[in-house]
Parts: sequence; structure tokens; C-alpha cells
Amino acid sequence: MAELLKSDRGDETDTIKFSELLYGRHFRVVYIGSTLFALQQLSGINAVFYFSSTVFRSAGVSSNLANVFVGVANLLGSIIALILMDKLGRKVLLLWSFFGMALSMALQIIAASLSVSSSGALYLSVGGMLLFVFTFATGAGPVPGLLLPEIFPSRIRAKAMAFCMSIHWVFNFFVGLLFLRLLEQLGPQLLYSMFGTFCLMAVVFVKRNVMETKGKSLQEIEIALLPQE
Repeated sequence: MAELLKSDRGDETDTIKFSELLYGRHFRVVYIGSTLFALQQLSGINAVFYFSSTVFRSAGVSSNLANVFVGVANLLGSIIALILMDKLGRKVLLLWSFFGMALSMALQIIAASLSVSSSGALYLSVGGMLLFVFTFATGAGPVPGLLLPEIFPSRIRAKAMAFCMSIHWVFNFFVGLLFLRLLEQLGPQLLYSMFGTFCLMAVVFVKRNVMETKGKSLQEIEIALLPQE
């Protein structure tokens, strides 16, 4: 009760160092948040955003139209997430989103194994990419930004969010930097298989580690996730 009263008063005299996020009673929630953001980026979503026009161009679609298609898929998925976030819950959206992204990568792998000139390969590739963006926008995209402030206690929330966002952008940078090089060296089938594997790893991680926060107060979440001092 004393700890909750102190947090309600917004006591700022009890500061926390970044090093304290990596051990002790706060490690679990920081681990969940940083791993969630890392897996979000390792799914390959920003590689798709950055280089989708290349795939569409091979299908005979102009870059401007490709950007419109990707933007519409992203917008529709975000609207659905907005509607379902408090109905189905954060965890359900995350699970189905990452699973849908894995299926989308499977379509990309099938498309890459077919003849490049065949229309089926082009349709599968474009469809798989749009489905990937759509399923990302329904959960894996928006949910972490909402879930993390909910699972972080107020005492560490600012620095923990800063740490997790740093993880997010470091992985974003390296995925964007290495994507085209890996695509040339490994080929699309192996690279998309790696992305799909990370999506499935995210499904397992969310299933085992992420708690449902829908309908719970911040105090209830804190008590459930943090070991007692």
C-alpha cells in the first residue's frame, strides 16, 4: 500500500539508473519489452516497407501505386486493431498478427520458388507482401507501443521505454542496412524463411511471456509481473 501511495503521489525523489533495468525485480518486464521490439523488427517489416517498390516493380506496378497499396493495407490493419484492441485484447492480437506474418512469409517463399516470369509467382509475391503489412498493422505494429507503458511500473516507465525504443531503432537500422545485401547473398527463399522463423519465435515468446492487460489496472499488472520486494 505504501508503494502504491508513493506512485500515486508521483514521488520523483526515488530515481532509477539504466543499469537497474537489466537486473533485479524489473528485469522481467524490460526483457519482455525489449525482446518484443527486437522480434518486431527481425520479422522484416521495415525491410518490406523500405523495399516493397522493388517487388511491385517486378510485377509491373509503378512505385507510386505500390506505395498506395502498402499504405492502404497498413491503414486498414490499423483501423481493425483500433476496433479490436479492447475487445479481443493485446495478447490475442499479437499472437494472430505474428502468425499471419509468418503465413505471409510462407507465400513469399512459395513465390520465390516459382518461375520469376510466371504470373502466379508475381501475384503470390505481391499478395504475400500486402498481407504481411496488413497483419503487422493489426497487432505487431501498434500493440507493443500500448502494451509496454502498461507493463512498466511508473517508477521505471520513462527510462524503460527509452531503452526499449533504442533496441527497436538499433534493430531497425541493421535490418534496413543489411536486407539488400543478404537478399543478394542468401536469396529470397532463405531470407524470407529467416523472417518467417522470427515471426514464429515471436508467437512462442508472446504465448509464454506476455500477459493480457485488457481490463486490468496498472497496479494489478504491476503486482502480477513484478516479484515482491
